[in-house]
Amino acid sequence: MILTASLIVMNLCAVAQKQVTIKAGSIVPMQSVNSVKAADVNEGDLVDFQVIQDINVDGVCAIPRGTLVKGKVTEAKKSSLAGTKGRLSITIDRLNLTSGDPVFFSGTNVHIYGKNKTPLAVVTGCLIWPCLFIPGTRAEMPAGYEVHATVAANATVTVE
Repeated sequence: MILTASLIVMNLCAVAQKQVTIKAGSIVPMQSVNSVKAADVNEGDLVDFQVIQDINVDGVCAIPRGTLVKGKVTEAKKSSLAGTKGRLSITIDRLNLTSGDPVFFSGTNVHIYGKNKTPLAVVTGCLIWPCLFIPGTRAEMPAGYEVHATVAANATVTVE
């Protein structure tokens, strides 16, 4: 009796799951969950993004809205003296679905740059030396910053 019930449950689970293929070149829109300042992170730190709309394939939701995606900080330089601008770069290379299936992205990078104030600092520094201490503006990615990731290769994923 228990064996029969187990087999029925396993068959129902097998019927409820389906595999679909997300085509290479598909766009997955996402946005940053929190604001990130170059001065507050280090290279290698992870940054959270989330998918902002369902990605449907063959009438089935392959990537649900709200799926978390991890980006990795590849450059974090805070603004400094003599007008040097801040720089922040983040790479998003994949997302992992709750089924455990990965979806890889190609060339999905975020680059945020502050404003360079070096000319202002140098010119005014020649007249008034403390002006050399004018910093450039910082690099900051605000919460809700939108990114469009491109699927690198066909990805077969299991959906319910």
